[in-house]
Amino acid sequence: MIMYWCMFLLPALALLTPRRLPASQAKVAWVIVGAFFALIIGFRFEVGSDWFTYLNHFDMVAAMSFREALSFKDPAYYGVSWIVSKLGGDKTWVNFVSAICLMWGTVVFSRRQPLPWLALLVAVPYMLIVVGMGYTRQGAALGLALLALSALGDGRLKRFVFFALAGATFHKSAVLLLPIAGLSASRNRLLTAALMVVAMIGTYFLLIESSADFLWQTYVGDQKQSEGGAVRVMMNAVPAVLFLLFRKRLVVDEEERKLWIWMSLFALACIPMLAFASTAVDRIALYMIPLQMYVFSRLPGLARTTATRTPFVLAIIAYYAAVQFVWLNFAGHAGDWLPYRFAPFV
Repeated sequence: MIMYWCMFLLPALALLTPRRLPASQAKVAWVIVGAFFALIIGFRFEVGSDWFTYLNHFDMVAAMSFREALSFKDPAYYGVSWIVSKLGGDKTWVNFVSAICLMWGTVVFSRRQPLPWLALLVAVPYMLIVVGMGYTRQGAALGLALLALSALGDGRLKRFVFFALAGATFHKSAVLLLPIAGLSASRNRLLTAALMVVAMIGTYFLLIESSADFLWQTYVGDQKQSEGGAVRVMMNAVPAVLFLLFRKRLVVDEEERKLWIWMSLFALACIPMLAFASTAVDRIALYMIPLQMYVFSRLPGLARTTATRTPFVLAIIAYYAAVQFVWLNFAGHAGDWLPYRFAPFV
């Protein structure tokens, strides 16, 4: 459990340190922290509910041809697995590649926020520890999704599409970002309506896929993935409501504001869907997690003075410390994450 709290305390200390580093030194610090987190996430050993399921997948892919490996529904992940196996590596190196994708996106996205270290801290308890160490494919896809959202914030649409599609090669559910981005960018009502239809059709196929996944996990693997769906949805709902209430004060740029309005609406739309498609909603909710980083790193900006801003920051730190404490001590499958073991020392 100590390692998980080290991950949490590192951005907390950086956030509360009064001295600010020059831009060049700050960039180096972020690279070091990102690399450290990638090592911790990537070189975990027997950590996470799906550890042995992924191990079986790795052994299966190692016996296939490269073409057969790419025929799986998430070709990038299984292609990386095949290459690692042929180079003499093991599953740990596949985890490390996925962790690099996750932390690359996390660092880039965090650094675009008003309080970068607070954005990183918000990501630690659930996105990095639970998702990053539990759902390897989705973790890599989420990292690339963060790069896509960062590109969209800069108005670089082609770069956004590239990273969104790259994320989909690790887990196809990442394509959900495409209609969200289209909705946020559209000024044409007819095009907006068409994109809404695309979004609904895409969600429908995600529901069908999740049903197949449920059968696969029930009869072949160990179905634990959707059990955190309700928690994830409610954690996204809080910043979604806050953003819709304070959107004009949180974001000045109108186009950027429109993107996060749609993200908030999608996050809230997940709530009623829990009743009939918890596994699919769990997939969708993963890509709404950046909403937590985006909103909570801006929330202290609502305060008018530094003296009143500090309680905002401390409250957010306390909230996510409570989230991490409760999850590590009371979550049904937290035992799959405990104790943390680092592969090179096992």
